[in-house]
Amino acid sequence: MGTVHARSLDPLPMHGPELGIHTDDVEVVDVEPRTKQEILENKDVVVQHVHFDGLGRTKEDILGYEIADVFNAKNFIDVMQKSHQARQKLLRLGIFREVEVVIDTSQGKDALPNGLDITFEVVELRRMTGSYNTMVGNNEGSMVLGLKLPNLLGRAEKLTFQFSYGTKETSYGLSFFKPQPGHFERSFSLNLYKVTGQFPWSSLRETDRGFSTDFNFPIWKTNHTLKWEGVWRELGCLARTTSFAVREESGHTLKSSLSHAMVIDTRNSAILPKKGALLKINQELAGYTGGDASFLKEDFELQLNKQLIFNSVLSASLWGGLLLPIGDKPTSIADRFYLGGPTSVRGFSMYSIGPQSEGDYLGGEAYWAGGVHLYTPLPFWPAQGGFGDLFRTHFFLNAGNLCNLNYGEGPRAHLQKLAECIRWSYGAGIVLRLGNIARLELNYCIPMGVQSGDRICDGVQFGAGIRFL
Repeated sequence: MGTVHARSLDPLPMHGPELGIHTDDVEVVDVEPRTKQEILENKDVVVQHVHFDGLGRTKEDILGYEIADVFNAKNFIDVMQKSHQARQKLLRLGIFREVEVVIDTSQGKDALPNGLDITFEVVELRRMTGSYNTMVGNNEGSMVLGLKLPNLLGRAEKLTFQFSYGTKETSYGLSFFKPQPGHFERSFSLNLYKVTGQFPWSSLRETDRGFSTDFNFPIWKTNHTLKWEGVWRELGCLARTTSFAVREESGHTLKSSLSHAMVIDTRNSAILPKKGALLKINQELAGYTGGDASFLKEDFELQLNKQLIFNSVLSASLWGGLLLPIGDKPTSIADRFYLGGPTSVRGFSMYSIGPQSEGDYLGGEAYWAGGVHLYTPLPFWPAQGGFGDLFRTHFFLNAGNLCNLNYGEGPRAHLQKLAECIRWSYGAGIVLRLGNIARLELNYCIPMGVQSGDRICDGVQFGAGIRFL
């Protein structure tokens, strides 16, 4: 956290440790403490000038949007509050390492008796920064190396190169990020990437080489993303025993798609929330902007969390999706939905529910999954705020289904098919929250409703990831 510094001269006598000012620096006025507080809070002031010290390559015009509200301050307390808010906005730009605020009385010929000058003392980030870290995905881990050029053109632009090597996926990409001046939450980005992944549940290897552009913007309490993506996909066999159904889909395809995502997130934590709700809705339309893949894809995610007595949390979640092919060409194995595993329907092996051929899972065109969870503190370590707060006892009930649909049968037939042969499971375990990065689960699972071809994990199952049912 930074500090807002204030220098006081007549006619603004200010005094008190809560302002970060020492008594030696100010003129002591012999009045009652209550009178001093009234003078401090109610004294009308005018912010006359705002200065920036330490600017190098940053353009001042983009900073004006972030500090404009400071000029609307009416009294000294208001000045301090708005200065702190402006400091937070400047740090949010991602171009400064440090931002300090100094408030002083106005100087010069045009100085008013109640005028104030505000100086933001900044330290810019270096022109090039590097990073090394590890990431946890859905039951996979990866090492990530990054190279970043912040504030590339002086208006909070960012150019990033990232290389990732993981247990199932290797990727590298180049991205350019540009926020809208005055509205940092609105941003535009360009991405160039190559991703190679292995999917052992389908005996499939996929290499994607693509380019995408997206625009992020908020509307009321929702966040939206509009995206166009063009990707050249190369599908191949992962083993000699790969089924013929997977071999048939091997080769090269080109997908060009438009997509839209909407998110409403009021949770207090994305990893292990205690309250709040999440709603995600995604739509993707492929084929109308080129390529040889044509489909309409819809999916959603809903989560509700409620804190109960004894610091326990009741959580309910629901997922669903539908993939509609356009034209006579069937959908690709790379575009279908997959279900099962420690991050979705527990008690089943990773993505091992639904249509399969010779042990290779082909995915489905429609699915749903739901779960009810009860998280409680550890019975032998209930103290809050300590190391034990990272652990939770976990009781769960999960259910779901995944299948292919005949789209000529109508909605009622589709619902009936999704309601048949429901897989479900229940169990208990321990959850460990790894900061705000990921979470680990160790559960004892009892799978039920198992169908022919499903792979189960009856007993202890370990899961790691950021998105759990």
